[in-house]
Amino acid sequence: MAYVDSLLSKCTCFSKLKQLQAHLIVTGNFQFYTCRAKFLDFCAVSSAGNLPYATHIFRHITSPYKNEWNAIIRGIAQSNRPIDALTFYVSMSRSLCKPDALTCSFTLKACARALARSETPQLHAHVIRFGFAADVLLRTTLLDAYSKCGDLDYAYNVFDEMGVRDIASWNALIAGLAQGNRPTEALLFFKKMREENMEPNEVTVLGALSACSQLGAKKEGELVHEYIKSKNLDCKVIVCNAVIDMYAKCGLVGRAYEVFNEMKCLRTHVTWNTMIMALAMYGDGEQALELFERMGQAGIDPDSVSYLAAICACNHAGMVEEGMKLFDDMDRCGVSKNVKHYGSMVDLFGRAGRLEEAYKIVRSMPTVPDVVLWQTLLGTSKTYSNVEMAEIASKKLVEMGSNHCGDFVLLSNLYAAQGRWHDVRRVREAMKGQDVKKVPGFSYIEVGGTIYKFMNGDKNHPKWNEIYWKLDEVSLRIREYGYVAETNYVFHDIGPEEKENALCYHSEKLAVAFGLISTPDRTCISVNKNLRICGDCHVVIKLISKIYEREIIVRDRTRFHRFKDGACSCKEYW
Repeated sequence: MAYVDSLLSKCTCFSKLKQLQAHLIVTGNFQFYTCRAKFLDFCAVSSAGNLPYATHIFRHITSPYKNEWNAIIRGIAQSNRPIDALTFYVSMSRSLCKPDALTCSFTLKACARALARSETPQLHAHVIRFGFAADVLLRTTLLDAYSKCGDLDYAYNVFDEMGVRDIASWNALIAGLAQGNRPTEALLFFKKMREENMEPNEVTVLGALSACSQLGAKKEGELVHEYIKSKNLDCKVIVCNAVIDMYAKCGLVGRAYEVFNEMKCLRTHVTWNTMIMALAMYGDGEQALELFERMGQAGIDPDSVSYLAAICACNHAGMVEEGMKLFDDMDRCGVSKNVKHYGSMVDLFGRAGRLEEAYKIVRSMPTVPDVVLWQTLLGTSKTYSNVEMAEIASKKLVEMGSNHCGDFVLLSNLYAAQGRWHDVRRVREAMKGQDVKKVPGFSYIEVGGTIYKFMNGDKNHPKWNEIYWKLDEVSLRIREYGYVAETNYVFHDIGPEEKENALCYHSEKLAVAFGLISTPDRTCISVNKNLRICGDCHVVIKLISKIYEREIIVRDRTRFHRFKDGACSCKEYW
């Protein structure tokens, strides 16, 4: 049947594939299962094929052989409906033809793509029962499925039990940990991998860079970058894009720009868009727009993501007119708008206090506004204490079934700032009734290559006494500069003194204080926070940067704040 492979390779479109099928039927070769299996596999998987047609042929086979089952399961696993592969797997398991290692591998790949969390352990049980557990490739596929489904403890167990680990095994675990909000462990395994003389490849460094980006781990990121250069992996554009993103998210936008300018490979849309968005998040709207112009001059037409990044740059820099022009230019240039572009315009007007224009954008949308857009309007309404607009947005969010804690907290905080404690209690009762949990604030700081995490009011750090003493010292020194605690950021019906104490130990202040006692004088301190930095912390850190002569970079949920000499790069526009 070797000639069948040759004929299949010449089928460049579906019509030719059907002609070949007719030929095989006429010559009597289609009755042989080996021939049918090859045809089915090509028809189900190749770009010239047609999966529905392959499925139709399969359903008319009275007793499919193993290779035919595998061909159709493989094709469905790679389709846009991978979950359907599980149905075929179950049918095969109930037939006289039992799954083999390849069947399990294809089905596990379907689980990974469909994020089939409950089905993956069942497949794992089958792998053990059928005696395939020693297959290294299959165990790696199993590890990858657990990782992508978010079952990282199971993934680690599979990895730990592997007698032989190849590069794919390490990559699956590192990527899974990085994508599964366990970036610290991802970096530990990256180090361990190198200690065991396993050489990281392109996929490995992408996982490590992702972990560094999440943590804001500058030192670790620089070490990964040095490795990339030593192995010439920076000749690949996907790696360069990830390095740019890593430096940007670590607050080193200058280093990101250096990598961008020194790239050995051809820049893609992703490269330009990543760099524009990096400048946007850093509040450098003018340079972001200059780069946007350079993109067009370089012969790369900005796409919808490019325009989104440029409008975001205008948001963070308060460049309302420029943002409006970009939004209008999209129609002129034939670039389609989506809900994110409308959301950015709502954010642009909202940050500028032009809430009526923001609401007008919402009402003018050609599609139904999504949850994120209404959340944006709610956030800007809270910033400018517009209770009426906040209630409109909140009502829409309830109608859409949003159960996000931030929606309730924003409205509750707005009522609290107005002294409307009855409405605060009403919102918080609604939170309890819907079992909505408030996301706790936390901050990361890297010192000496180690990542430290602080929660609000944290006393778990071994040096917590020194940290709190430093904050007391900071509190005394900033008062000499006229600081008065902005207690309107504490949304509880308590006295002024209790409110001031509640502000003192926010996670970002603890992280900065730890940085002050743990790093040399006049060196930069970098902090990552999972939520938006509060107004009081913003004021305090500005003063710390002046008094202690420190540059302090805080990356919060929405942007970077670079504090230096008592000022912030956001120019109070955040």
